[in-house]
Amino acid sequence: MLRTLTPNLMVENVSDTVDWYRAVLGFEQMTEVPGEDGSVFAIVRRDEVQLMFQLRSSLGDELPDLRAMPIGASQTFYIEVDGVEDLRRTCDGKVRILKDLHDTFYGTREFCFSDCNGYILSFSETIAADQG
Repeated sequence: MLRTLTPNLMVENVSDTVDWYRAVLGFEQMTEVPGEDGSVFAIVRRDEVQLMFQLRSSLGDELPDLRAMPIGASQTFYIEVDGVEDLRRTCDGKVRILKDLHDTFYGTREFCFSDCNGYILSFSETIAADQG
């Protein structure tokens, strides 16, 4: 039985990333692992969404194949929300919008942007039948 999926995102600066997720999206830091020159790992959470951030050097020590990988995205993190239009308004001027609010053929209203590390976050809400 699969229970959860929590992405562990490689970053150059864990503290800056946590600060960005707090300020822009209202995430709360749940865990932090300090290192000699700052945090090497942290977990943030908002409602039912949880993300891990790990310093490139630390993650590279655990998984050497990641050492040379670029930070950023070749995928999107698809997050279902209640109140996508309100969330979009709170992001105004704080993020680089990649695709603004739009209705999809599969019955959702969505927008997406890149975070402070280049990871792509897509936020989606099901459109009520009378809203479409």
